[in-house]
Amino acid sequence: MRWLLLVCTVFAFVLCFTRHGAGAWGFWLLVGLLGVFATALAFVQARIAGSARGDSLSEYDLKRLREGKDPLKHDRLAR
Repeated sequence: MRWLLLVCTVFAFVLCFTRHGAGAWGFWLLVGLLGVFATALAFVQARIAGSARGDSLSEYDLKRLREGKDPLKHDRLAR
């Protein structure tokens, strides 16, 4: 989805700079600026989701975290 947003944003800027009327130029510039904002948020969300920890940890894993050790689920993924 984020790649589609990027392509649509670039397309909006191409349309913006190839239009001769002020109304069309302003409209596509606005669409392009909104697209930049949405694309940036989509890439940030994907980056955060890619490095986020799993939703649930067992009681044993929570106990290991409190002791300052890595949870076992994390140890298995590292190997």
